[in-house]
Amino acid sequence: MVHGEEDPRGALVRPYAVTKGRTEPAHEIAIEALMLTMRRGIEASRYAGRDQRLIANLCTDRPQSLAEIAASLRVPLGVARVLVADMITDGLLTLHEPVEAEDSLLERVLIGLRNL
Repeated sequence: MVHGEEDPRGALVRPYAVTKGRTEPAHEIAIEALMLTMRRGIEASRYAGRDQRLIANLCTDRPQSLAEIAASLRVPLGVARVLVADMITDGLLTLHEPVEAEDSLLERVLIGLRNL
């Protein structure tokens, strides 16, 4: 391995390890859904794992979409979806689902961006 390069196998193993092998979230979360850290989440994040702490800090000052969380953590969207769903189930994050519309995904994303 060349000095300064990361082992590419780490990128393949880490997401699987982060979700403990799970690929399906407890419930579906739209890509444009917004999450905000609850008071309990701020307190619990001090003792949480790295990813939960990062998500809690990211969503403390302003709501973040699932897509923004995945990009900030540099993990696949499915991994972020599992982590966020766990935090919602544990009462650490509050979920603000987009208004249901029979629009395409792109139209839903545009609606979500306008609502920011």
